[in-house]
This record gives sequence, structure tokens and C-alpha cells, in this order.
Amino acid sequence: MKKQLFALITLAALAFGGCKNVATINESEAGEVITDYLKGNPEYKTDRFYFGEIKFNSRKEMLELEKYKTLANEGYISMTLQEGKKKFLSKDSSFVYLIKLTDKSKELVLKQDEDKATVKVVDYILSSEKPVNFSRVNDNNAKVTVSLKKENTVFAPFQKNSSNNSDFITKTYRLKLDKEEGWKVNK
Repeated sequence: MKKQLFALITLAALAFGGCKNVATINESEAGEVITDYLKGNPEYKTDRFYFGEIKFNSRKEMLELEKYKTLANEGYISMTLQEGKKKFLSKDSSFVYLIKLTDKSKELVLKQDEDKATVKVVDYILSSEKPVNFSRVNDNNAKVTVSLKKENTVFAPFQKNSSNNSDFITKTYRLKLDKEEGWKVNK
């Protein structure tokens, strides 16, 4: 009799436990949720980019001038020589350029002032090589750790602190189950 009662209680507990609405999520679904989130809320690194009337005269500044010329050749800025003093076989050459941002640079410019702009220098995108690691905190929450691959923009040479210690960053997101929308990133 005790065995039958124990079996009946166990069966009832399993039946009630099976009725509980538990949402499932796997690595590929978690990766899709993170990818959708990154489309609307991209991860990036920014720095300042100076434009307007800029004077180049030392050797160090001439290297900077080459970076600007590369951007001009790609169509992100326009450069107009205002004044140039080229001295034959001398280090004292100086050039003054008027540098302007073009329409092509709009997608990378986040904020613009009179003579400087905040630009994206690195974009981070979800890496396809490294899998998504996730752990369920409870039935409605999950913690997802992903690897975001570093992708330099055309403004990357203008970074002040361009330490290239890694080609990726690791970022952890919290996912929450919304009964109507499904899994989404909890901010």
C-alpha cells in the first residue's frame, strides 16, 4: 500500500511538474537573439577626428598628412591645399589644408562639432568562429557570453590609443524571456 501511494504521489508530482511552461533556448537561438540585438544596438569604439584648417609642418605631422590623404583618396573627406611652402631639401616645409567631411563619411560620424567629430574607429561584430556560451539562470533568464570580432573602419589609423592586444572582445549579455516577444536582451 505504501509503495502504491508513493508511486501515485511521484506520478502526480511529475504530471504537475510537466505542466509547467518552461521555455527552451539553445546556442544557435541565443546567437540569433544577440545578432538581432547588435543590429539595433551595435558595439563600437570611437575617437576624435579633427578637420577644418590644419597645418602640417614637422615630419610627425607629415605622417598624419598621409593618413588624411588616404581618407581623401577613398572619398571620406575632401582636402584643399590653402598654403604650401616647400623648401628644397629642407625639413621646414609646411602645408595648410582645408579638410571637410563628405557624405560618404556620414555613416561613421556620430557627433560633429565645428572642427572635430566623434567617429567610429572599430566596429565589433558577432564572431562566427567562437561558439556562444550560455548558462540558464532560471526558467526566464539566461546569461550569454559571446565573442565579438574587431573590424577596423577607415578612421582606425586616427585612434589615439590604438593598442592591438586582441582581435576580439568577449561580452556577456543577459537574456530575458518575454511571453509575447520571446527571448530578448535585458538592458
